[in-house]
Amino acid sequence: MKLGVFRQALLLILLAEVPAIGQAVYFRHKISWQSRVPATQLVNLPTVRTWGANVLWVDARASDDYETDHIPGAISLNEDHWNELLPQFLAQWSADRKVVVYCSAQSCNLAGEVARRLRDEAQLKNVFVLEGGWEEWVKNR
Repeated sequence: MKLGVFRQALLLILLAEVPAIGQAVYFRHKISWQSRVPATQLVNLPTVRTWGANVLWVDARASDDYETDHIPGAISLNEDHWNELLPQFLAQWSADRKVVVYCSAQSCNLAGEVARRLRDEAQLKNVFVLEGGWEEWVKNR
């Protein structure tokens, strides 16, 4: 009796694997296992530090996170309040400054989205995403 139950369980597991394998094969080129941000738009913290005062930090995290703590001098600019916060950002931006956007971690997509909007909608150049985000900053203060 126990052997029959074991075989049935094994058969069910194998049958469940068939659609999973099919999906993995079909979607193998559609799932990005890498960052959505192209490598040319990423910047690491040591590089940013060499830029000195020529950096305008942008915090793409939620406003509550920004209020709790942020990189000194950073401006809050996030998707939730884009229209209200963009004028404040533009008032501090200048063409000679590099913009570095960050969110909570490397896996966070908020910074990439804010950086994309700054490039596409505001037509800004020299916009980068900080590798590792806020977590990287905290680790290397």
